[in-house]
Amino acid sequence: MEDKKFEHIDFTETALEDSDFENCIFDNCNFSNLDLSAIHFTGCEFINCNLSLTKLTKTVLSELIFKDCKLLGMHFYDCSPFLFSMRFENCQLDLSSFYKLKFKKADFKNCSLKEVDFTETDLSAAVFDNCDMTKAVFDNTLLEKADFRSSYNYSIDPEKNLIKKAKFSMPGIAGLLDQYDIEID
Repeated sequence: MEDKKFEHIDFTETALEDSDFENCIFDNCNFSNLDLSAIHFTGCEFINCNLSLTKLTKTVLSELIFKDCKLLGMHFYDCSPFLFSMRFENCQLDLSSFYKLKFKKADFKNCSLKEVDFTETDLSAAVFDNCDMTKAVFDNTLLEKADFRSSYNYSIDPEKNLIKKAKFSMPGIAGLLDQYDIEID
């Protein structure tokens, strides 16, 4: 299906009609707890949608935009890695996982990323603009040239992650020293 706009649809009650969506807009739609496995979304925009706990096995997510969406507990690592690319603005992604994904130039703006798992994720040149990263997990994560300057509550161990040329603000530097259990005034 191409170039279609879906508004105020609860897909938990109305089944998706197709398995390929290109350049579609989903506005105020509910996908929560759905199985979206093997569906292809390319160039689509999701506005004020709830996609929490959807199943994404082999789902293609390419060139997507999420604005004001709720994406709690999403397992993005189950998606097809082919052409994987998304942008998030004003979204809740708490408890989601990007485990082992190549997500270069990821773009998160004004997002809640609490307890998100970025273990072994390639986030080279990613931008985290004004994001709450409380208890987000970074372990063996590639963060070269990533921008954290306006984000907060992150804890990143420079000894366990590659952070060469990553950008941090002066107040955020404390998040790089958490593993030393020191007090900074």
